[in-house]
Amino acid sequence: MSFLFLLLDSSVDIAHEWMKLGAALTAVIAVFGAAYGISSIAKSAIDNIARQPEAGNDLRSSMVVSAALIEGITFFALVIVLLTLFV
Repeated sequence: MSFLFLLLDSSVDIAHEWMKLGAALTAVIAVFGAAYGISSIAKSAIDNIARQPEAGNDLRSSMVVSAALIEGITFFALVIVLLTLFV
């Protein structure tokens, strides 16, 4: 009987370790997705500012707002990952 409980306890530990790995992988994907999104916004803004320098201020402010929204979504995803991991 104790062997069965030992086997079940070890399978729960293994599942918990896989959950930690999944949470870490999700956090990495969220951060890389945000970095790619912000870099593509910056690339587009710089290209458009190079074409029309007089629209630089409008493009720059739009770029900052978009980057802030992407960072907010990323922080929300990381909070959900941490809640999944520790709660």
